[in-house]
Amino acid sequence: HVQLVESGGGSVQAGGSPRLSCAVSGYIHSTYCMGWFRQGPGKEREGVAAIDSDGSTTYADSVKGRFTISVDDAKNGLYLQMNSLKPEDTAMYYCAAILGWRCRWSLPLEAPYNSRGQGTQVTVS
Repeated sequence: HVQLVESGGGSVQAGGSPRLSCAVSGYIHSTYCMGWFRQGPGKEREGVAAIDSDGSTTYADSVKGRFTISVDDAKNGLYLQMNSLKPEDTAMYYCAAILGWRCRWSLPLEAPYNSRGQGTQVTVS
């Protein structure tokens, strides 16, 4: 398992473009699936974006074209660039990871993550 700590959330105006960061620590296997999911008030958990160790990415239809997931070269940072935010993007955002796993071995946005951060709140008004 790895340790994950999110940052970058807060209150944002509609149309804003914040970037969420997730500090990743611990041993990073050569293969992994990492991602972001969110849970809004009264809503079910929703996979937002996932990135495989081969660089391939998957996005939920609700954020496609607006959000971008990335991992830095040192694999100690996972990011979610969010553009054109809408009020319906309001949620607690979590980063998550599973090592020794490829996103395509499951539905990428539903990978069986076994490490998760504590979450960062994003409120869009």
